[in-house]
Amino acid sequence: MTAVTVGTEETRLVVLRGNSASGKSSVAAGLRERFGRGLAIVGQDNLRRVVLRERDRPKAANIGLINLTARYALNAGYHVVVEGILYADHYGGMLAQLRADHRGPTYGYYLDVPFTETLARHATKPISDTVGETQLREWYRPLDLLPGGSETVIGADSPLEQTIARIMLDTGLADLPARRN
Repeated sequence: MTAVTVGTEETRLVVLRGNSASGKSSVAAGLRERFGRGLAIVGQDNLRRVVLRERDRPKAANIGLINLTARYALNAGYHVVVEGILYADHYGGMLAQLRADHRGPTYGYYLDVPFTETLARHATKPISDTVGETQLREWYRPLDLLPGGSETVIGADSPLEQTIARIMLDTGLADLPARRN
């Protein structure tokens, strides 16, 4: 299969992965708040659960939709944050190809939160009434890293603001201008 390049040499692709309640969505929102216009958030939960109302399983339609959405935004000149649990065995191939095809810098982060902390954080979420400990235990995969060492592991001891600041600096987003329109 011939690679199809996406984005530009200036666009940044950031992949945020981790278990439920690890802080992925909060970090993505913080990156956008700090950066401003021109940063697209491609959220697994939104595309899988809201748009498609689909369960997370291998070869599911959301995998292609996440890929397509990220590629479209990169080609439109947006920096892109892809965030979600994004199990390595379900999404790894797609993420590896997206990374290989992206012309600009790509960064991967895995937010590593122990199960006990996952439970505590989950209790503060709106879905805590419908998703219990048993289901969280089924979803939880410790250090579900992508092959090849392409991810930086950030532990639960890194506060939200520190994690956002680190990613802004690592990726160079801190030094780039936001879009005006």
